[in-house]
Amino acid sequence: MSLTFHWFLPTNGDSRDVVGGGHGTPVTATGRDRPPTVAYLSQIARAAEDLGFVGALTPTGAWCEDAWLTTAMVSQHSERLKFLVAFRPGFVSPTLAAQMASTFQRHTGGRLLLNVVTGGESTEQRAYGDFLDKTARYRRTGEFLHVVSELWAGRSVDLDGEHLRVAQARLGRLPEPVPEVYFGGSSPAAGEVAARYADVYLTWGEPPAQVAEKITWIRKLAAEHGRVPRFGIRLHVITRDTSAQAWAEADRLLDGFDAETVRSVQAGLARSESEGQQRMLALHGGGRDGLEIHPNLWAGIGLVRGGAGTALVGSHEEVAERIGEYHALGIDEFVLSGYPHLEEAYWFGEGVLPRLAARGLWAHPTRVAAPAPAPVPFTA
Repeated sequence: MSLTFHWFLPTNGDSRDVVGGGHGTPVTATGRDRPPTVAYLSQIARAAEDLGFVGALTPTGAWCEDAWLTTAMVSQHSERLKFLVAFRPGFVSPTLAAQMASTFQRHTGGRLLLNVVTGGESTEQRAYGDFLDKTARYRRTGEFLHVVSELWAGRSVDLDGEHLRVAQARLGRLPEPVPEVYFGGSSPAAGEVAARYADVYLTWGEPPAQVAEKITWIRKLAAEHGRVPRFGIRLHVITRDTSAQAWAEADRLLDGFDAETVRSVQAGLARSESEGQQRMLALHGGGRDGLEIHPNLWAGIGLVRGGAGTALVGSHEEVAERIGEYHALGIDEFVLSGYPHLEEAYWFGEGVLPRLAARGLWAHPTRVAAPAPAPVPFTA
């Protein structure tokens, strides 16, 4: 099976330096370097689909533009790229969300994927009017996904749940195709929801041994429900023609992190309720030393950015090797990003993807390989 690669739409702004933000921390000043206009995001989307990325993740939260509205607009300036829209189920009714997804599919030709984000920060949730604690939010997410999946199957739904109530809910028009659900989380409550509803379980870019543990955990939980999800990983990338060039770029990014920004961001992230975020913080401990935590896996991004905080750094061949290493564990989908997102898409798409194709691990989703030329008869 060919590996699937997704890119990222930086709706919090883009830069040649790292743009911080997420998990309760504000976007850093670098987010103003390239504002997230529809024109710029459409440039990235067109580049990604031409290079062979299947979809693009769009984040959610107070630190970025709204994912639904932004992707709806960008979809009109692209042709094939799918949009992995992150959204929080506590902010909209399940019936309305199911209807929105159905509408999105019709108007984009079936280009919607859904990244369900329960929400790890109570402070941010309360700003949106959600006062449930983290464990209750996961229980509500389970109820939400039950209603949505039943509606997409064409069934009428009545639910008098712990957190959600619907009566005689039904969709007038079903989505075609039904959007796949991407879901991540490291807590026991998250694992139970993923096991029941996730088509793709996503993990942040931890070292391979830790990723293997997560895959084993979710596979076991899903098997108890008779399900077999796929697995994906969220990483940044810094890939160049040589390893020295890639690490020089990582060092340049690190030099741009001023001490006060790192201190402030780390203090904010330390208060995060997200178990996944705490696992990210543990990879670097807030320091600048020892950031290569596995060959070609660099934890420097997490010093100033919430959420995904690790990057694959190295030559195109080295990055391809690390991707093969994660694939051997069971990872089939890679959600990637890099600063700036337009240029880094080309570095990866033109440098790494051809090497993976040569190994038989990837094929461009729309380009058919040209047949070999017919042999030319030999004439004396």
